[in-house]
Amino acid sequence: MAIQLRSTIRDARLNAIETTGGGSCALKVFTGTQPADCAAANSGTDLVTINLPADWMADASGGSKAKGAGAWSGTAGAGAGATPGHFRIYNSQATMDGTTCIAQGSCGIGSGDLSFDGTITSGQTVTVGTFTLTDGNA
Repeated sequence: MAIQLRSTIRDARLNAIETTGGGSCALKVFTGTQPADCAAANSGTDLVTINLPADWMADASGGSKAKGAGAWSGTAGAGAGATPGHFRIYNSQATMDGTTCIAQGSCGIGSGDLSFDGTITSGQTVTVGTFTLTDGNA
């Protein structure tokens, strides 16, 4: 039998992500396969950087934490023009160095932890409509 955690513990773990990373983090979308872990170097081409709003995630409830208030939107850079493969969220410069990956996941067209409608092209406005983190140990 697997270990199970009370919902309030799962919520506290999820809320620690935003508390540790700080407000106004950045989401970067890259081509290719995500690195082995958050400590590994970036890989792929940086397609778009989205500066997240100050309250980028809502409070966790029932073991999940959804995108918070404010728009998650940015303009794709000149090197864009490819299929998104993975994303990384970097900590806030106000609380840390602004370059430390605090979370990462897969993405693709209609698939992955962060799903897109199509390729990301240079100059395109990229908007994330929904994003949810779910804690394990239910």
